[in-house]
Amino acid sequence: MLNYIWAGMLLVGILYALFTGNMEAVSNACLEYAESAVTLCITMAGAMALWVGLMEIAGQAGLIDQFSKKLQPFISFLFPDVPEGHPARGFIATNLVANILGLGWACTPAGLKAMEELAKLEEDRGTPGYKKGGGEKKDVRAASDAMCGFLILNISSLQLIPVNMIVYRTKYGSGNPSGIILPAILATCCSTLAGIVYIKMRYGRKRGC
Repeated sequence: MLNYIWAGMLLVGILYALFTGNMEAVSNACLEYAESAVTLCITMAGAMALWVGLMEIAGQAGLIDQFSKKLQPFISFLFPDVPEGHPARGFIATNLVANILGLGWACTPAGLKAMEELAKLEEDRGTPGYKKGGGEKKDVRAASDAMCGFLILNISSLQLIPVNMIVYRTKYGSGNPSGIILPAILATCCSTLAGIVYIKMRYGRKRGC
């Protein structure tokens, strides 16, 4: 659906430029912003390489494991259906730590592994719609409560250091790139709190049923 929406927007813009005699401006803009996209990707790659490297150093030093252990009570509170010691807990914790540090790209691998482990958990439990061995579905089934809750928590994304936004603001000439930190903390605190409340309400309704 998004492909159709974007294609429609492009087509409308090109047709409008054609009928109003602005095709040269469209061509120039395409070339200008194509170049800008490439330079932005290079800038982001450098920044992410730095922060992912720092994450790797923190992992080798044992800091990530320490943070993960401290997050286990929080994970138990949010995901009571995920047993203690299950591999999904470690990936969820790693994803949360990366999100808190503002490393949106770096948290993706841990998030995908967490989802895989949560799906395997449903297979082991014999949940209808999940086939033992490989996760192939027999029928159409919605994601488990833990999977939905983790997705909500990941999207709400509490961030203490919004690395991506700081890099974007630096790239486009902001006079104070780090000025986004406090508003980002406040905004993501509110979104994460709303996500936590919804997750607990969902679990509460199911327990009530």
